[in-house]
Amino acid sequence: MAIKFGTDGWRGIIAEDFTFENVRLCAQGAVDLLKSQGRSDRGLVVGYDTRFASDRFAAAVAEVAAANGVRALLCDRPSPTPAVSFAVVARGAGGGVVITASHNAAEWNGFKFKPDYGGSASTEVVADLERHIAEAAAWGAPDVVPLAEAVESSAVELFDPEPDYVTRVAGLVDVEAIRQSGLTVVADAMHGAGAGYLPRLVLGGSAHVTEIRGERNPAFPGMAQPEPIEHNLAPLISAVRDTGADVGLATDGDGDRLGVVDARGRFVTTLQAFALLCLHQLEVLGNRGPLVRSITTTGMVDRLGTLYGVPVFDTPVGFKHLGPVMMREDALVAGEESGGFAFRGHLPERDGILSGLMLLEMMVKTGKSVSELLDDLYERVGPHHYDRIDLPFDPANRAEVERRIGANPPAALGGRSVEAVDTRDGVRFVVEGGGWALIRFSGTEPLLRIYAEAESPEAVQALLSAARELADA
Repeated sequence: MAIKFGTDGWRGIIAEDFTFENVRLCAQGAVDLLKSQGRSDRGLVVGYDTRFASDRFAAAVAEVAAANGVRALLCDRPSPTPAVSFAVVARGAGGGVVITASHNAAEWNGFKFKPDYGGSASTEVVADLERHIAEAAAWGAPDVVPLAEAVESSAVELFDPEPDYVTRVAGLVDVEAIRQSGLTVVADAMHGAGAGYLPRLVLGGSAHVTEIRGERNPAFPGMAQPEPIEHNLAPLISAVRDTGADVGLATDGDGDRLGVVDARGRFVTTLQAFALLCLHQLEVLGNRGPLVRSITTTGMVDRLGTLYGVPVFDTPVGFKHLGPVMMREDALVAGEESGGFAFRGHLPERDGILSGLMLLEMMVKTGKSVSELLDDLYERVGPHHYDRIDLPFDPANRAEVERRIGANPPAALGGRSVEAVDTRDGVRFVVEGGGWALIRFSGTEPLLRIYAEAESPEAVQALLSAARELADA
């Protein structure tokens, strides 16, 4: 099979597409890429999440690297993607691999490649990597050195990425103020690799953290997938209400996305969370710099850019697009609708753990609850509401859906005239009054996603309904 990378890495069904044979081919391609870049002597960091057999797939990557004379730095435990990504930078490695399918359902796993800057691979790097993988496949099964032998010879080093990562993150927020704040927090690890990180960073003073779903469970029971969106966060919502906590914070399967629940147990959308984090940087901390958002993300960011005199850049979905712009523009914050946010001074990559700490810092510095912070936000940018629907689809019908949407752009949507159409990633319709709807195929799973933002919940539902009818889905 041809291995193709999507929005963030290559993903497949375990034992169907995602096999040891294919993972070893990906590993060989990654090693060959480092050699072609002259970076193979710097080594390869390899990490993994809590999914079924992720540790064994990661070991297979390290075994291929060792056979190619490339030293592998292999995590000795499941670790969140941002910690592994930072290890690439902290260790001066030539690149990194993370075995994870992030927020996908339990039957999936994936292979993410991280260049030496610790972010998502750009489209150009992905194209080179896919070429090297295809060439490796033509040569046949890669050579391996068994893990025990590779460790014995120091071709593979086992290490824990947590200490370096925690030190870095603790230097980017006022952790001590959070620890002494008296805040009560419920942290939901969703059975993923981020378990334990928020408690270890926040505990030590008057703040209190209760962690739920912190144990490893590759089945991710009770949720469709470990994605921190409302219908997957019933346990967090209940825990916040039952304990009277100030806030609930959830991280996804590999810890690079954030979900937020306020003190009343109400889900805070990812668009609201991103706008709050931008406001924290601009207003509370007084920082200045460009903002970068995906086209699926809120217009509130554009309004904040105007209010605070900073430029806003928008990109197609995925940090393989956001990250390069963030680096090029020395951006202050970058974010996407999926709940992935990045900050200047760290990595050009999503970090759900750091994002959660940033929100706690905002609460501490302002002395306000999440709901009060949202009120402040809306006083500045006006009302914005959002929703998304995900629809399974038959990949065989994708071309027909794309043709139908592209061939018949509507003059109106949801009772409003269409003022602009953006086709960089799916089809995005901007309607009168500033609302928008977007129809696009997921780059990580077989789903058709339809997004909408407008000034009222009713307007959002009208846009979603009209877009769904247009897609005939």
